[in-house]
Amino acid sequence: MTHVALTIAGSEASGGAGAQADIKTFHQLGTFGAAALTCIVSFDPKNDWSHRFVPLEPQLILDQIEASTAVHDIDTTKIGMLGTPATIETVAGALAERSFTNVVLDPVLICKGNEGGFAQDTDDALKAQILPLATFVTPNHFETLALSGMESVETVEELAEAAKRIHEAFDVIVLAKGGVVLEGEDAVDVFYDGEQTVELCSPKIGQERVNGAGCTLAAAVTAELAKGATPLEAARTAKAVVTSSIENRQKGHTPFDSVYQGKYQG
Repeated sequence: MTHVALTIAGSEASGGAGAQADIKTFHQLGTFGAAALTCIVSFDPKNDWSHRFVPLEPQLILDQIEASTAVHDIDTTKIGMLGTPATIETVAGALAERSFTNVVLDPVLICKGNEGGFAQDTDDALKAQILPLATFVTPNHFETLALSGMESVETVEELAEAAKRIHEAFDVIVLAKGGVVLEGEDAVDVFYDGEQTVELCSPKIGQERVNGAGCTLAAAVTAELAKGATPLEAARTAKAVVTSSIENRQKGHTPFDSVYQGKYQG
């Protein structure tokens, strides 16, 4: 039987990110993918490609999770875009009811420091209700700063320190992404599991972020854990998958490109 992984995430209509990217990544790694959508996200081509966001009703989210876990034996899930305190509470309750062995969280934070209000409430809910249930977290540079409490992360050494602080604060395995933000020729991510610190490096491919890279990384970790890989093995494969997906990016009419997982050969 093929191993099954569940993504609980938003739909991103262009196919570059969200549950669409997760399912493609699962498939490319030989894992059967199930999905429970939390929201509908679409770019607005008439408004500088900003995001249009529509949350789904809590009961609809619960129905999808119930159906997926009733049909399949699932012990590994990826959590992506949630977006509202109500959705976070709903998903947290569903996770607490099911003893998933692996809960991989792509910690999508929406408050950039100035908005407060709803954005801050959403991020606070994610940290209070979802992070304690996660076993593996994949923060980007901004999220690493927010979760570690550090004022700046500008070097690989500081990224490693931030990963340790996140682990200590939330008791979770961390794959902190340096990406194109840190100086140097390599895109460096840091894995920390409480015992070992491992730098995962690959040459930078341009200096711009690519849509769906974070989703793909977390989804690849999820797929590999579902197949029985160790966390470090899963992180190494995920790094290779996202590097290939950026190298083979899909161009469109947007000012940014999207990842394409289909060329990866493990």
